[in-house]
This record gives sequence, structure tokens and C-alpha cells, in this order.
Amino acid sequence: MTATFKMALCLVPCALFFGAVQPCAAQRSPGRHDAPLEQVPVSPAPSIQALAVGKDQTLYAGSFGQGVFRSHDQGKSWVSVSEGLNDGFILALTIAEDGRVYVGTLRGGVFLSDNEGRSWQALNEGLKRLEVKALLADGRVLYAGTGDGVYRLGDGDSRWARVTKGFDDLLIHTLVLGADRTLFAGTSGKGVLRLKFNGAEWTRLSKGLKDHEGLVENFIRVLARDREQALYAGTFDGGVFRSVDGGETWLPISRSLPNDSIRGIVASDKGLVVATGRGIFKTVSHGQKWLPLNKGLTELSVQALVAPGGGVLYAGTSAGVFRSEDDGESWAGISEGLGAAQESAAKSPWDHLGRSGKP
Repeated sequence: MTATFKMALCLVPCALFFGAVQPCAAQRSPGRHDAPLEQVPVSPAPSIQALAVGKDQTLYAGSFGQGVFRSHDQGKSWVSVSEGLNDGFILALTIAEDGRVYVGTLRGGVFLSDNEGRSWQALNEGLKRLEVKALLADGRVLYAGTGDGVYRLGDGDSRWARVTKGFDDLLIHTLVLGADRTLFAGTSGKGVLRLKFNGAEWTRLSKGLKDHEGLVENFIRVLARDREQALYAGTFDGGVFRSVDGGETWLPISRSLPNDSIRGIVASDKGLVVATGRGIFKTVSHGQKWLPLNKGLTELSVQALVAPGGGVLYAGTSAGVFRSEDDGESWAGISEGLGAAQESAAKSPWDHLGRSGKP
């Protein structure tokens, strides 16, 4: 596959599943949300782009167009918690150690709630662009991956500060922090970047991060690490890569993975679980063999994957949320209450934006 063809492939409009918008990497641009999204009917359950679970097991689901939903009972019932949000297109969710919940949105920036989502306040002072695709809470410090690089909000700060200069105007999709406080960023166009603790500049990490034709993988959707500090990079259409030396070198581990569009990665002592555009898969052999984990997963276009522990997994899909209590061996849909909450939130404060998020 030539570089020209590969870029052309990314620009093909994305398919629709159950009427929900699909940000499929292999079919649409992995950059900013520029493609028009009008004339998309509302799904029975919204497309869930982000998930987060609190210490008390409270579950939050960020949807693409219907705001944030909360469940106190593992998804048996849901309530819409979007008062104060001026953008219902949620791209990122994280919960700080003090219980505060943060969301990143398509065009509204970052919002904070200190009351389990009952109300939200904008937190955008200092941000140049308000497309926020990644949020990372490190103690009382918050990092944001935006359409203009990485920003940091320190404890007690009210204004964001750019995390070093260089690679400005770069869309950040994902952030992960190493045990030594090294910060890694997955980007659109520059692959994986690394910033060492108290470092002065970003370093691009691309050795071995190449597809089967030798082309560098520049579009990284997901980053994760395991307990041994191995790093995993999930690409938009090139599968999964693994690094055991802090990103200095990478090895592909997904040659036998049925789908190369990676949407989520969970690493544990029971193996590596990967969410793709065509289901969820697991390997216990560093990618030599992949096993499908799709029993009961009636929507295979997965957008988000989280593991709060105890064998429990949650998957956000293009048609709602699914829960597994056995490390992904079987799944059950938990969107019945989500649909009801969506209906009650139909008259949302961002209706004037339309399905595209534009006025």
C-alpha cells in the first residue's frame, strides 16, 4: 500500500452502524472532525465514545451528541447528567483521585463536575483550541490532549499551560504516563511522542513503528502500558505495537488480528485485550495468537474499553454500552436504561448545534 493510497483510504466517509456516527480510522480521516455529520438519525442507544469508572464503581458514559450519562448500579439504570455542558459531543472522560469528573468535547473544550455530573463548568482558560480528545488525571494535575498539542493544569491553577513548545497545531488522540512520570502522546501525523519528566522538548519515537510495507505509522489512537512498563500503541489502521524500552523501539504484535482499527487497549496479568472496529480480541502470547471475545457483543464497532478490576470490563460501542463480568468471555448489553435516559435528555441545550456540532 502506497503512502498516497493509505492517506486516500483514511478520507473515505465512514460507514454507519445502527444510525450512529462511526469514527472508523480505516475509513475516515484520523485528524479533526471535519467530515459533515448531518442527516444522521438518532440511534436507539447513543454512540458511546468514552467511559470512566470511579472508585465507588459509579460508571460514566460520554456519548457522541447526547452528552454524559451516569449509572450507580453497573448500567442497570442511567440518568443524563449534562446540565452546564454546551457541547454534547463527548470525546474524553477521566476521574481524578478526589472524585472530580472531567470531560473533553468536540468543540466546547474541557468541563469539570465536582458533584457526580449534576452540574458542569467550563475549564478552558488558556486553551487555544477547544477540541479535546484526551484527558489524563495524575493526582491533582490534569493533562489535556487537544487540537493544538498537550496542555497541563496544575493543582489550584485556573489556567492551562502548554506542555513545552514544539509540535504545536498537532492533534493529540491519547495520553499515558509512565511510572517515572514520562509522558507519552499519540498523535495524528507524528506518531508517538515522549516527554521525559522535567524534560524540555518532545521526542518522536518511530523506530520499528511501521506497517508491513515499511511505512511509518503516524496516526496513533490509543496508548497503554502494563505492570512491567511495556508500552502498547494502537493505530488507526495498522494494528498494535509493543515496546519494552520506553518507546525507543517497537514491534508489531497484531499480524493475526482480524481488524487493524484499534479503539481501546487493556493490559493486565491475564493478557492483552484490544477493542477494534470489528469486535474485541485477547492475546496471552504477545500477539502470536488472538482470540475473539465477542459472545453477547451484538455491536462490534467498539469505541471505548475500560477495566475497573475484578474481571469486569465495559465496552462503549456505536450502539450503547456492554458489560462483562468474566474478563470479556461473555457480554451483556446494559443500554436499556441508557435509551430511556437519552429520550429524557432529547431537548438538550446543544440542540442548536445539530448532529454535526456546528451552529
